[in-house]
Amino acid sequence: METLLFERTGEIRRTKDELEQKLGVKITVVGRKVTIEGDALEEYEASIILDAISFGFSAKKALALKEEDMIFRKIPIRNFTRRKDLREVKSRIIGSEGKTKKTVETIAGCQLVIQQNSVGVIGSSEAVDAAETAIVNIIKGSKQANAYQYLERMNQSRKTHEEGLGLKEKKRNENG
Repeated sequence: METLLFERTGEIRRTKDELEQKLGVKITVVGRKVTIEGDALEEYEASIILDAISFGFSAKKALALKEEDMIFRKIPIRNFTRRKDLREVKSRIIGSEGKTKKTVETIAGCQLVIQQNSVGVIGSSEAVDAAETAIVNIIKGSKQANAYQYLERMNQSRKTHEEGLGLKEKKRNENG
């Protein structure tokens, strides 16, 4: 049995039955205190998913964390800037009409939620690493276009690694 404290429990309360069914645990919500009962591994998995929901992700997006290669990471904005007022930094991450946020999500292939002083990212481990680097660069003052170019390069290198090293193709061409 694991007990966690969350700032926001509204989404957890609304989707409690669905979460219990999909996670295979018993969830009890009393005020801000959330208790999870079940198998140790299921409790751990559920705590990560509930943390993502509490951060601001929908239950549907957070349940993607059940997949093996998916992770959730929080990026604290204050760790990468000296500015006292984070409004301007957050507005750089969001972009005009949310364009920067949408573009990072699309290119990196992950989901973003921006809170008071941190950014939450859900995606595959490679996508989250690339998105984190891009977001940190934007926080530090880099142009959004440079962050997009970085993400595009990461996508290209990921595609070449998925295809392998290309050694078999090279040999076939030399012999043929």
